[in-house]
Amino acid sequence: MGRSMIDTVLGITGLVLAGWVMLVGILALQERRLIFLPTRGHPAKPADYGLRADELRVTAGDGTELHGWWIQGSSDRVLVWYHGNAGNIVDRLDNARLFVRRLGVDIVLVDYRGYGLSQGKPDERGLYLDGVAIYDAVVARGVRPEDIVLFGRSLGGAVAVEVALRRPAGALVLESAFRSVPALAREHYWFVPSAVIRTRLDTESRIHRVQLPKLFLYSDRDEIVSLDHGLTLFALAKDPKCFHVIEGAGHNDTYLVGGEPYLAMWEGFLKMTRVGH
Repeated sequence: MGRSMIDTVLGITGLVLAGWVMLVGILALQERRLIFLPTRGHPAKPADYGLRADELRVTAGDGTELHGWWIQGSSDRVLVWYHGNAGNIVDRLDNARLFVRRLGVDIVLVDYRGYGLSQGKPDERGLYLDGVAIYDAVVARGVRPEDIVLFGRSLGGAVAVEVALRRPAGALVLESAFRSVPALAREHYWFVPSAVIRTRLDTESRIHRVQLPKLFLYSDRDEIVSLDHGLTLFALAKDPKCFHVIEGAGHNDTYLVGGEPYLAMWEGFLKMTRVGH
């Protein structure tokens, strides 16, 4: 190889490396905007879905004011729902309607900071504060901890696990929850070094410490959080635990595609974890 060709190869390599460094730097600077995708405002309310609900205002530990709804069911079980990274609680109302009608549970849906009508801007520490504050607001209304089911969907799985490690509850349900942000990034942004990712949301290193009964719900065609995430978390979790594969579902249509097997799994798990009634 001649000197000129070597110089050309080195020049191209240098340009590629510089481009990679620049791209990684941009992604690092925009990290929160890539992870947290909130929408503001509420174009609909529970009543639009035939649901009875009370407005709920919660103050997080750092003073951030959160807004949500306490949706009324027909039983004494309360599903505290920690939602995913995009949209806001309005986007969960159709799913909530199905759960209320079929499972009878009350549902507490509160927007994280920066979502919906809640104050502030989302980050990992803030979401953990929000999660604990939402739980505490439920207990403050007289609900027994054993009647609380922590439900974390996608990103909300990490929040639900954090709450489960800090507060007593009756059960934990994780649906489409990922192992951690770095693990998820390796699949979708393989060229980004894990070391530059500041947001961890690391359920993989913590799930073994959760003593509650656990239900894992995962789709076999999830385009965002692969089934492998669920299998890994399930293997690390301690008993009692259950696992259910939602056949044919993607990331956002689990409750629509899951059908009777999905709802029956929910019913069975709620019955199994019912205490003192």
